[in-house]
Amino acid sequence: MSAIRLIVGLGNPGTQYEGTRHNAGAFFVRRLATQYSLTLSADRNALGESSRGLIAGHDLRVLVPGTFMNESGRSVAAMANYYRIEPDEILIAHDELDVPPGESRFKHDGGHGGHNGLRDVIPALGGRKDFWRLRIGIGHPGSARQVSSWVLSKASVDDQTSIEASIESAIDALPLLLAGDAVKAMTALHSEHHQLPPNNEG
Repeated sequence: MSAIRLIVGLGNPGTQYEGTRHNAGAFFVRRLATQYSLTLSADRNALGESSRGLIAGHDLRVLVPGTFMNESGRSVAAMANYYRIEPDEILIAHDELDVPPGESRFKHDGGHGGHNGLRDVIPALGGRKDFWRLRIGIGHPGSARQVSSWVLSKASVDDQTSIEASIESAIDALPLLLAGDAVKAMTALHSEHHQLPPNNEG
């Protein structure tokens, strides 16, 4: 696999969207930046906030797009083009309806799965889908009609705790992916989920 050079966290800009389910990807990148002492700052070449530094010994750029979710491709492509980063050198973190809160999964290649951010990113990258994804589970509301309000609202306290725990697990597993051992990274993340203690509340 190609070495990852850019990690993107999808979300919507603005204080009204902070802490919403749709911003799980942006939360991951902000948390990752904090862990590795990187300072995100405005980057006009990337239409968002970016930083560069060592993550688990690898020289990487991180990006939180300043565009709205359905225009994520503008920001991702702007940064990839400016810094000459190929799609298969990108990891995009995003919220995932089809994964329950408390789980997150690495995936390589594939379609957009109905995610508006990925739907915009793929054509912006010339139709290439061979980038990495970190799918952060937020669960499904149970009805397609409720999806929009679901992703744009905040999770319950229990679900938010689970989402944040899965993000920490992904940060812990990330060095394996960066080292080129995708199978170990995926296995470590999967194993971590199954070691979570049962929720005995309620």
